[in-house]
Amino acid sequence: MTSPAKFKKDKEIIAEYDTQVKEIRAQLIEQMKCLDQQCELRVQLLQDLQDFFRKKAEIEMDYSRNLEKLAERFLAKTRSTKDQQFKKDQNVLSPVNCWNLLLNQVKRESRDHTTLSDIYLNNIIPRFVQVSEDSGRLFKKSKEVGQQLQDDLIKVLNELYSVMKTYHMYNADSISAQSKLKEAEKQEEKQIGKSVKQEDRQTPRSPDSTSNVRIEEKHVRRSSVKKIEKMKEKRQAKYTENKLKAIKARNEYLLALEATNASVFKYYIHDLSDLIDQCCDLGYHASLNRALRTFLSAELNLEQSKHEGLDAIENAVENLDATSDKQRLMEMYNNVFCPPMKFEFQPHMGDMASQLCAQQPVQSELVQRCQQLQSRLSTLKIENEEVKKTMEATLQTIQDIVTVEDFDVSDCFQYSNSMESVKSTVSETFMSKPSIAKRRANQQETEQFYFTKMKEYLEGRNLITKLQAKHDLLQKTLGESQRTDCSLARRSSTVRKQDSSQAIPLVVESCIRFISRHGLQHEGIFRVSGSQVEVNDIKNAFERGEDPLAGDQNDHDMDSIAGVLKLYFRGLEHPLFPKDIFHDLMACVTMDSLQERALHIRKVLLALPKTTLIVMRYLFAFLNHLSQFSEENMMDPYNLAICFGPSLMSVPEGHDQVSCQAHVNELIKTIIIQHENVFPNPRELEGPVYSRGGSTEDYCDSPHGETTSAEDSTQDVTTEHHTSDDECEPIEAIAKFDYVGRTARELSFKKGASLLLYQRASDDWWEGRHNGIDGLIPHQYIVVQDTLIS
Repeated sequence: MTSPAKFKKDKEIIAEYDTQVKEIRAQLIEQMKCLDQQCELRVQLLQDLQDFFRKKAEIEMDYSRNLEKLAERFLAKTRSTKDQQFKKDQNVLSPVNCWNLLLNQVKRESRDHTTLSDIYLNNIIPRFVQVSEDSGRLFKKSKEVGQQLQDDLIKVLNELYSVMKTYHMYNADSISAQSKLKEAEKQEEKQIGKSVKQEDRQTPRSPDSTSNVRIEEKHVRRSSVKKIEKMKEKRQAKYTENKLKAIKARNEYLLALEATNASVFKYYIHDLSDLIDQCCDLGYHASLNRALRTFLSAELNLEQSKHEGLDAIENAVENLDATSDKQRLMEMYNNVFCPPMKFEFQPHMGDMASQLCAQQPVQSELVQRCQQLQSRLSTLKIENEEVKKTMEATLQTIQDIVTVEDFDVSDCFQYSNSMESVKSTVSETFMSKPSIAKRRANQQETEQFYFTKMKEYLEGRNLITKLQAKHDLLQKTLGESQRTDCSLARRSSTVRKQDSSQAIPLVVESCIRFISRHGLQHEGIFRVSGSQVEVNDIKNAFERGEDPLAGDQNDHDMDSIAGVLKLYFRGLEHPLFPKDIFHDLMACVTMDSLQERALHIRKVLLALPKTTLIVMRYLFAFLNHLSQFSEENMMDPYNLAICFGPSLMSVPEGHDQVSCQAHVNELIKTIIIQHENVFPNPRELEGPVYSRGGSTEDYCDSPHGETTSAEDSTQDVTTEHHTSDDECEPIEAIAKFDYVGRTARELSFKKGASLLLYQRASDDWWEGRHNGIDGLIPHQYIVVQDTLIS
């Protein structure tokens, strides 16, 4: 390679290196600019966060004030109600409870949003200010570190440049020395070649004539060769020296090159990353994380508080119960809704008779009238039953309309990128105007039909009630209340007179017997309200001296029967626990030991009349038995005490009703648990004792006697059907309508079917047979052959 070419090549190498270094320098400058911009963005972001939360705090505070004003507006309206007692009574109703919880939720949200605003202003915003200050300070220090790293990198690049130039210079000298050495070698070879040729040419000559010439020429050649050899040796030494320097310079260049590449790699891969992580970002993300987590904690606690309030409202909404509210309303205003006293017969002066006259000549008229009433009652009951079915079906339709589940608006909160889709979702909801109008029209039309049927049904039932009362009195007067079946004498009568001298009132014994047989595992017994209509019907039947729960039929509502029992004790003119022993009984509540409480209560109660103690013993033995099924009926002694406490013991006037009622409940719970230690045993106090079979064990001739169990009754009837043909013949009847039995005991039959009747089970049912199967037959659906009946 010629010298100009080598020079050009070296220049290109240097230019390429300079270009690469310039690019690196430009990168380093841009790196610092990038970090500057990142710092500015962080400062701006933190400033925006501060402004955002400052404005959000103002919004939260305004929202809180508006909520507070909203709640106070309606709470003030509620407080301004003139009749405070009326307002207090209304609070127990489930809709009013929902309203109160809703207002409380608004006040709760108001307080929560005030707290949220305070957290924004006094906690979160100062955190962002601190993060901003720390980021600016740390970035300045990080920039100094970064500048030092870049200076060190430039220094390494400059060192590489110097070593590279030295390498190129020594390598150029080595190449030059090598060229001169090769030139000397060529001259030497050329000189040697000339000598050989001359000797070859002179070989044929004689030695004598040319000897002198050859000697002289040989001497000249030898002198020239020596000069060339000396020049070669010098050039060889120079080449060796330059070659060594070039090798050393190349080694230094390669070492420096490796070190430079390693430094550049470390700077770009490690130093820059460490500079950003451990200097520029030192604590920034962690501090921002803490600040934002403070925000999240505040918001999540706000949501939790809101959900707790909403859960309470949801629970109240779930407990919206018309039946319970009706029961509470009637219990609150018992004097208003309690049936009035019966009208007594007011005889004319001098008239000593107070009963129907069933003797001749009016007896035949009364018999005919009784039969006419019976026939008309049968027709009216069937017609009214059909009206009732229509009314109930219409009521179900109305309930389906008003209970349709159109409250889920979750689709309205499924936001998408297009606002049009949100609007379309809202417009197509169940509450769109055309849908509302159609529903309202259908609902009003159905309601009109329902009230028409309801009025018709109530009028029919009122007429049936009046005619039934006349019929029953005529039947009783004429002696026709006896069962048509010859085995009636051995069955319990459905009409039982209340003996004022009996130990256990009929209503108490009958309700407890029924619950003991059929309701020990009934969930919510005494806590869930029953049907007020059925409660009144059962109550009125007991007041007439009847026992509507006699026999083994289990078609009564258990909650209604429980309501009758509670209502009886609540309606006593004098509570079962007299007020004069209230303070003596309350003294035992503070005692820790149940046994001590029981002994104290026993001592106080022994002063009461014997009849009162017998009723107490009977009742609490039953409640203790009932509490043993608490896993099924959910009524432990405490729950039973809550239900019976207000009915058994009233808090005297002038006492704190809330705290005293809690003590009363604790007292009743203690008596339920410790009833055997509280009341005297049968040997100490003679009288009826509650037995777990539902009957009454009589230790002093109970006026009610023993009650035949359902199984025994069924067995007796079956025996009578098949073994007493001589005493009583079956009666033939024809079905007037199709009937489908609702229980396993009721028979199903078609219109025109032939039925055999054994005996009357009640006014509305016969015990009979159809298609070889025994069971109950409804009286209203059949026609009894007159010849057979007579």
